[in-house]
Amino acid sequence: MREVYRVPRGSCLPGTSDAAGRSETTVPIAEKSMQRIRGGLCAMLAIAACGASTAALADNPLGFYIGAGAGYSTVRSDDSAYGYPGYFNDRQAAWKGIIGIRPLSLIGVEAEYIDFGQPGHHRGNYDANYYGEDSHPRAGALFAIGYLPIPLPYLDIYGKAGAARLKTTVNTVVLGCDPSIQDCTGVVPSVYRHDQTDTKFAYGVGVQSRFPFGITLRGEYERISSSFGDPDAFMVSAIWTF
Repeated sequence: MREVYRVPRGSCLPGTSDAAGRSETTVPIAEKSMQRIRGGLCAMLAIAACGASTAALADNPLGFYIGAGAGYSTVRSDDSAYGYPGYFNDRQAAWKGIIGIRPLSLIGVEAEYIDFGQPGHHRGNYDANYYGEDSHPRAGALFAIGYLPIPLPYLDIYGKAGAARLKTTVNTVVLGCDPSIQDCTGVVPSVYRHDQTDTKFAYGVGVQSRFPFGITLRGEYERISSSFGDPDAFMVSAIWTF
C-alpha cells in the first residue's frame, strides 16, 4: 500500500524555510490589500467630483460661463449691390467670445461675438478684377441651445439656433478700363465700400466634454445667413463655468 505524507498546516516541506512558507500566503493578502486601496481611492475621487459639482451648482445656480474660441471660417463674397459678378469662397482664421448660462441640463442660452476674418489675398487697389474680393463679416449673436439627453455625464451633444446681428463690409474697385486691350495709364479707379448690417438667422451644432475645475472643451460648427454669402466657421473653444 502506498503511504501518503501530509504536511501539517503552518509547517513547511523538508528543505524549505519558514519564510518561504509564509511568502506563499502573504502575496495573496498583499494583492487583496492593494485592490481595497485602489477601490477606496476611486470611491474617494468619485465622491470628491460629485461634491465639487454640487458645490458649483449651489454657488452658480444659473450655470453661468464664459469662454473664447478660434478656428477657420469660410468667407463668401457675392457683391450684387453694384451689379458685378464678383463671387468667391475664401478660408480665413476666425475667433469668438462666449458668454452663456445653462440653468437646466437640457436647455441653455448663449451670446457670442464672432469675427469670421477678412480675405488676405488682395491684389492691390488698382486691380481690374478686384470685384467684391474684400469682405469682412462679423456678428453678435444670441442662441438658444438644446442638449441631447445622453447617459454620459461628462459629454454633451447640442444644437443651437438664434439670431445674429451680422455686419458685412464689402469693398469693390472698378478700374473702368481693360488693361489687356488698352493703355490704362492715368485711369483712376472707382472704389466702393458697402457696409451692410442685418439681423439674420444663425444656427450651429457641436460636442463638448467637461473636465474638473469647471473647464469645458468644445468643437462646433456655426453658420449665419447673409445676402452676401453665408459666413460659417468651425471652431474649438475653451469654457470656464463659475
